[in-house]
Amino acid sequence: MSEQQPGVPQVLEPLVTRVLANNPSPFTHTGTQTHLVGTTDLAVIDPGPDYPEHIDALIAAIGGRPVTAIVITHTHRDHSPGAAPLKAATGAPIVGCAPLALDDLGPRADASFDADYAPDRVLGEGDSVSGQGWTLTALATPGHTSNHLAFALPETKALFTGDHVMGWSTTIVSPPDGDMAAYMASLAKLQDRDDRIYYPAHGDPVDRPQRLVRGLIGHRKQREGQILRLLDAAPQDIPAMVAKMYVGIDPRLFPAAERSVLAHLIDLQARGLASQDGDNWRR
Repeated sequence: MSEQQPGVPQVLEPLVTRVLANNPSPFTHTGTQTHLVGTTDLAVIDPGPDYPEHIDALIAAIGGRPVTAIVITHTHRDHSPGAAPLKAATGAPIVGCAPLALDDLGPRADASFDADYAPDRVLGEGDSVSGQGWTLTALATPGHTSNHLAFALPETKALFTGDHVMGWSTTIVSPPDGDMAAYMASLAKLQDRDDRIYYPAHGDPVDRPQRLVRGLIGHRKQREGQILRLLDAAPQDIPAMVAKMYVGIDPRLFPAAERSVLAHLIDLQARGLASQDGDNWRR
């Protein structure tokens, strides 16, 4: 894909346009991708952070067309806060995931939960919102967050994956809400589908989605194997494991890596493969 500029609409296919928010970081890549679905009337998926310039760019891209729904995949603050000002500007209802606000920020202050998120309609597995020539059907994909939804566009066999599958990096799974067992089950659920393309909320479209999902499942199993081998050698704490497992990555990502290792350990503990002794974990 050509380099994308924040606020400039980019048509991905006749029914899908994306607008990039100017919130780049080591965790968001180039920023949050807001997707506009439809031609005559629109759905706006993940309006992103409440940045006036981003909301203005979305309104410009909407171009006076009716907005049928503002659709939210999950309530991290780089995804849902823009819903309220966009609703005020368009009159569209906010639909999508259930509200969820926790005090635990994990490693990312920019992605803490949006306590002000107030949907007009909560969607569950199989629920849909539709307009002229398009349908968005909710697919429950917990793991990154417990309330995470992906949205299928059956008219073109596209799937909007939010943060469950991203186009540039693996997904952070941060306890207590992030759950590795749920994340792996959600990946398996996607692997059984025949989607043509993924449109993630960060990074470029994924045009070989089943291959990527297989790789993500393999990557997590590889991380699990690393953890078990380290624990076979000696009991140790999470920072020590991360230092050995994540050689060469940006040190700013170490806190996020520690959360994912913790999520793996909680899953291994539930399966009887690891146990905790103070700060240390052991087999």
